[in-house]
Amino acid sequence: MPEADRIAACLEPFVGGQRVSPELAAKLKIYLDLLLRWNARMNLTAVRDPEDIVTRHFGESLFAARLLAESGSFWRTEGAAPTLTDIGSGAGFPGIPIKLYLPRIRLTLIESRNKKATFLREVVRALDLPEVEVVCTRVETWKRRTTVVTLRAVERFSRVLPLAAELVADAGTLCLLTGGSQVPAMQPVPGWRVDGPISVPGSKARVVLLMGKIES
Repeated sequence: MPEADRIAACLEPFVGGQRVSPELAAKLKIYLDLLLRWNARMNLTAVRDPEDIVTRHFGESLFAARLLAESGSFWRTEGAAPTLTDIGSGAGFPGIPIKLYLPRIRLTLIESRNKKATFLREVVRALDLPEVEVVCTRVETWKRRTTVVTLRAVERFSRVLPLAAELVADAGTLCLLTGGSQVPAMQPVPGWRVDGPISVPGSKARVVLLMGKIES
């Protein structure tokens, strides 16, 4: 089981070569312990090795957080509180690591499966995260728009993509974390530009795309 210092070292490539803070590493250690314990009883992730979970899930999520921060995606609307909706959150990726990296954001985790939603609430409680809402529903029923919407590893990706786009506020960003092989088959969303794909450090297969509405 990696300790907080080892977790911080594993995550350096994803946050620009910088060490994550000891506070963030400690929070991620708590998160990892919870994930491994719950994963023994229910299928939260097919990745079983703890260090692989750190790089595959935490690292990719923090890489997306860094791209969103560097692009100014959360702060394009002056005076508005930065908000994020994570669709099909599952075990909490990328939404919870993004919240840990950017604690000022207000986070909504949408997860349709009750057991996974229960796990997410336990993580939020254990990490004492403020301004986080776990909603057990399908994305089709959700109508609230937010500054950033994230989408990762969901079933029927092409079907969910237009639904996700509808939830992005004006001047907002849709952030996709996906396999590079899926990108050519993606149907473009009319009226949207795509920045990327941007390769996830250390991965030959995983990419991040940032999408925004084309200004008329």
